[in-house]
Amino acid sequence: MKFRILLSLVLLLALSNLFAQQKSKFNFEEETFDFGNIKEENGPVTHKFVFTNKGDAPLIIQGVRASCGCTTPAWSKEPVPPGEKGFVTAKYNPKNRPGSFRKSLTITSNADPAAKTIYIKGMVETKPRTAADLYRFKIGDLRLRYQSLNMGKITTEKPLTRSFDIYNDGEAQITFLDKIQKPDHITVSFQPNVLDPKTKGKLVVTYNGKGKNDFGFVSDAVRIYTDEEKDAEKSLRVIATIEEYFPPMTQEELAQAPKLKFEKITHDFGSIKESASVETEFIFTNNGKSELNIRRVKPNCGCTVSKLDKYTFQPGETGKISVVFNSVGRRGNQQKSIVIFSNDPSAPTQRLTIKAKVQDVS
Repeated sequence: MKFRILLSLVLLLALSNLFAQQKSKFNFEEETFDFGNIKEENGPVTHKFVFTNKGDAPLIIQGVRASCGCTTPAWSKEPVPPGEKGFVTAKYNPKNRPGSFRKSLTITSNADPAAKTIYIKGMVETKPRTAADLYRFKIGDLRLRYQSLNMGKITTEKPLTRSFDIYNDGEAQITFLDKIQKPDHITVSFQPNVLDPKTKGKLVVTYNGKGKNDFGFVSDAVRIYTDEEKDAEKSLRVIATIEEYFPPMTQEELAQAPKLKFEKITHDFGSIKESASVETEFIFTNNGKSELNIRRVKPNCGCTVSKLDKYTFQPGETGKISVVFNSVGRRGNQQKSIVIFSNDPSAPTQRLTIKAKVQDVS
């Protein structure tokens, strides 16, 4: 009896060792596949990597992880018996990915080794860009890159001129009319004034920063008109960031200039209830030797209101900017800014920041 039990234990141990020694093993026909040159406009491409289980136990793929969201994997879901074939598929999407690529797919399985990596590579030929790709904003047959014409940074020294590409996407000429609705500090013209079908031209904008009489980010509505039967009126916006111009100054001149100095530039209200209005003050001093002029105080949000009692300060004089933050309709962490424009040549633009954590009271 004891002998039979001992024999059974020996056989069980032998079988356990045998099963423990059984392994599954990948043998891919190829571990790297080169798609060569592919065209972006033709969409995704797919390749199937075929493998044979060269081990002596069923091979189970537990997952495949691609190195990029542009690559979608698929694989054999059922166990692959010894000597049988399985697959891993790689689907690559070349959209907006011009140039060469090399992506990996890492396979996790019960094989030896447990992780296996295969690769795809190739070269994406960029999709030819159409007029609609280049000029995405369209009114009538006229196309522009954007509805807003961005002039960038402008100073009050002198007017700035910039040109913007336009394109006639129609089958007939477009004539630009003299009728243009715009503010006085902006001038608009066209080159050429008559734009042939399927051709490119220029919309030329001249912006007088001093004439705008404002600072920081500004936006102006402009309407242009053409001879088209449909959508002859075209509404655009001209945007810019205006800064005051200061001529080059010597160290002696800078020493005599006004100097705007704040006691603090950040205030944290901490936790406040939704719909609450909270107020703080930012104290400043003219530390310079000339009269300080505050040009503009501009909050970046309608939820923030600033108040300044006066705008001119003598050397050594102190002032304050009151800031009220209204949290109606706002929840969570809030951060708003108030931009100060002055005639301090060393720091003509300064930014104050307020913070709050608005709690939901519902």
